[in-house]
Amino acid sequence: MSTIESVSNERRIFEPPREFVAQANVKQADFDALNASAAADFTGFWAKLARGEVLWKKPFTRTLDESGAPFYKWFDDGELNVSYNCLDRNLANGNAEKVAIIFEADDGAVTKVTYRDLYHRVCRLANGLKSLGINKGDRVLVYMPMSIEGVVAMQACARIGATHSVVFGGFSAKSLQERIIDAGAVAVITADEQARGGKHLPLKAIVDEALGMGGCEGIRSVIVYRRTGGSVAFNAPRDAWLHELVGQQADTCEPEWVSAEHPLFILYTSGSTGKPKGVQHSSGGYLLWAILTMRWTFDIKPADIFWCTADIGWVTGHTYIAYGPLAVGATEVVFEGIPTYPDAGRFWQTIGKHKVSIFYTAPTAIRALVKASGVTPSTAPKNYDLSTLRLLGTVGEPINPEAWMWYHENVGGGRCPIVDTWWQTETGGHMITPLPGVTPTVPGSCTLPLPGVMAAIVDETGHDVENGHGGILVIKRAVAGDDPYDLGRSRAVQQSVFPRRARRQALSRRRWCRARQDDVVFHDHGSHRRCAQRVGASSRHDGDRVGARGQSDGGRGSGGGPSRRHDRRGPSARSSC
Repeated sequence: MSTIESVSNERRIFEPPREFVAQANVKQADFDALNASAAADFTGFWAKLARGEVLWKKPFTRTLDESGAPFYKWFDDGELNVSYNCLDRNLANGNAEKVAIIFEADDGAVTKVTYRDLYHRVCRLANGLKSLGINKGDRVLVYMPMSIEGVVAMQACARIGATHSVVFGGFSAKSLQERIIDAGAVAVITADEQARGGKHLPLKAIVDEALGMGGCEGIRSVIVYRRTGGSVAFNAPRDAWLHELVGQQADTCEPEWVSAEHPLFILYTSGSTGKPKGVQHSSGGYLLWAILTMRWTFDIKPADIFWCTADIGWVTGHTYIAYGPLAVGATEVVFEGIPTYPDAGRFWQTIGKHKVSIFYTAPTAIRALVKASGVTPSTAPKNYDLSTLRLLGTVGEPINPEAWMWYHENVGGGRCPIVDTWWQTETGGHMITPLPGVTPTVPGSCTLPLPGVMAAIVDETGHDVENGHGGILVIKRAVAGDDPYDLGRSRAVQQSVFPRRARRQALSRRRWCRARQDDVVFHDHGSHRRCAQRVGASSRHDGDRVGARGQSDGGRGSGGGPSRRHDRRGPSARSSC
């Protein structure tokens, strides 16, 4: 591996605004106490958080089981249901009539759904799935447009203990077929068409094409959401309209209580081989990390309107649309459209229209909108009411300092902290990011690890590098939200989670992530290994592009079918190699 030098000379520092600090969920003293707790008693740190944030049907007695390393188990003797934690808890805590989702369609039409409404929708679909013989442990492939129904489909699977695998709606029939086969799916939930940028694009027809390629004989049911009313072929009795299926069902459904290690979802991501790898996340640890990062990174408050512009086909859409916001009782915007339709002011118009207070998008989208506002000045952020914004975020790839400054000044008005988040599909949630009430920010830097994340930068022999030098970013201990089911080839270095080449700025030991290094990933306990070839393109986490849907690394599927690996637990284990 060639030497990595720290070449950034960025010296602009932005302290957290005093007004923000005064109301922050995590202040400096809290941050210090959390870090001290994690350092003093790592498993006790996670146990306390899990008991305080997650509703358990059967409380766990074992926090972290490392006996089968590299397969770490979190809270594995506890039982819970993720949908119950997202929906039922909000019926009991006074949020039943609170708006859960503000859905803005491609054409600007708005639908608002309360927590009570969402609960009943999820329960009806959950009952519908069970009526089709879909049960705990089955895999359901979700190939949907951005919609309330997409979130409902994911939550309904979680409610009955079925494992969902969401595929981005822009992927081809071949990509869909490969994922159906690899996941061992028994059903597909899709739509007639999707509406994007003023156009209607087929989904059901692509599902039919995928199933016709062979190897998908395990699919017993195809459930179709009527989004546009477009004409589609129907294959009875396999195919069923969503509205007809749920119209026959009761609007309550007892949740299926599952082990904390029960697989919640499989999400396919890609590496330099071009072969998608299925990453499996379990229920308990993933949910805990989604909740904590909503509270810590996004400083979520009851009055906030939260908007993550990701697609549910990516991990960002899983954690920060389908699960995290609902688990903390937030109101969120779900957006069907694209940033430039009908013009490049769509994001800014939507923020003003719904009084968004927390906005989370991708550097790709930001740079595109910088350019667009220069070409068409009327679409510049200054022409819209963005006064409700209090926090900005970026995700999906590194953000260059000048794009960061444009975002800070033109969208945030110079008053909103920016949380520049580094994480991966495998981690399930943020790992290195500023905390908006604590961390001084530097344009282009994701700054410091979250509490409980034992990060370091090392050389290829596993030794820490001196401050100011570049190296390999490692995570030295397992994190509750991290995917425990990745296997790969061994290598000489036996040190930590090994996700990325990075350079470290001498200034306050902040991190600048440069490019993904996927050769091997290690945990120091048992040398948990992951592998894939190194890629040269920078990305904040694999296979995710927020606000620029359709440009994911996951779309590079021409190199063959998904990678499938098995561990002692059978085909539910998935590899990122």
